[in-house]
Amino acid sequence: MKVTIYSTPTCHFCSMAKEYFKANSIPYEEFDVASNMEKRKEMMEKSGQLGVPVILVGDKVVVGFDRPKLAQLLDIK
Repeated sequence: MKVTIYSTPTCHFCSMAKEYFKANSIPYEEFDVASNMEKRKEMMEKSGQLGVPVILVGDKVVVGFDRPKLAQLLDIK
């Protein structure tokens, strides 16, 4: 399942989410929306807001680092 994270370099919750993915061997694609305006616009269209992280698991949108929701979507025990 494809995982995408829209983040910024200074976002603590973004860092936590990326560490969670690494700890569980989940590959992900990352976009820095602080410097990439095109991806920032894309993130806002998908989530309806500017807050980060915005994480896509397949076609599901998770706003913030919601560990229980991510575990459910990624089938992590």
